[in-house]
Amino acid sequence: MADQKGKTILTGVKPTGAPHIGNYVGAIRPALRLAASHEKSYLFIADYHALNAVYDPKALKEDSYQVAACWLALGLDPAKTILYRQSDIPEIPELVTILSAVTPKGLMDRSHAYKAAKDRNAEENRDPDADVNMGLYTYPLLMAADILIANTDIVPVGKDQVQHIEFARDMAGYFNGAFKKNVLKLPEYQLEAGGAVLPGIDGRKMSKSYGNHIPVFIDSAARRKLIMKTVTDSKLPAEPKNPDENVIFQIYAHVGTPEEVQAMREAFEKGGMGYGDAKQKLFEALERNFEQPTAKYNELMTDRKKLDDILEEGAARARKVTRQTLSNVREAIGLRRIPE
Repeated sequence: MADQKGKTILTGVKPTGAPHIGNYVGAIRPALRLAASHEKSYLFIADYHALNAVYDPKALKEDSYQVAACWLALGLDPAKTILYRQSDIPEIPELVTILSAVTPKGLMDRSHAYKAAKDRNAEENRDPDADVNMGLYTYPLLMAADILIANTDIVPVGKDQVQHIEFARDMAGYFNGAFKKNVLKLPEYQLEAGGAVLPGIDGRKMSKSYGNHIPVFIDSAARRKLIMKTVTDSKLPAEPKNPDENVIFQIYAHVGTPEEVQAMREAFEKGGMGYGDAKQKLFEALERNFEQPTAKYNELMTDRKKLDDILEEGAARARKVTRQTLSNVREAIGLRRIPE
């Protein structure tokens, strides 16, 4: 991409509870590195988005705290990256209302999430809109508002989310065209390299739904117990093994140092490394990576006031931009600016 110095980057995270190491390697670590490489970065907890499926107030609140504690424990610097709850930015829902007035219904009809829901209903011979709430249907409007309100330049996304950025650009264009003013910035997407997909301890894709995951934040004894349960074949230590078909190595490749990973690969290929030794090395690498973050996470989760303070300070900093953006939007459509 072109020079990104001075560009604003924005990432949203749904509150889905504490992560496993597959989440960390595939999404969290790359996002942290990207945020650290930009002068201006935002990370928000998408609690309004979660309302489409979560109707448990206690769970939503707890999951939001877990997301904040997770990212902070893993290295997010709130002095550099502005961290806030989506629900603490009242300018977002107002911009949704305004964007809905210039966005054609057909755009929502083309949303991947909406089309997928209709396809599932068709397969089950149900009404096309069964179990489709307006939150899901207008999801792209809320996501566009998240992006546009922060005057965002770049949104890192996977291939399945490119449509959301294209829709945000469309909506900004509809607004600017309707009111003959270039008020809303058209964001760009940055396609993330395919995040690594780690196997779980049973060899399948690591997933909470399979119960085969290794939590990031877990005590040493429990972490070791999980590692020792990792599936292996019956080959003896002296026998050569294919590291690329080995669950232990596939995880180790993402948490060990390059030198350690190369050494394990050679030991497996030449023969001479038993699975017990390999599991111990994996455990040690995970301890090195996550022992201190786990302690910090636990500390933050017992100090909700500190988390609230960080999130509220982040929201106050974000609102310096979001209030300005919304004032410009309101002025363009003939409404008064937000009072100072």
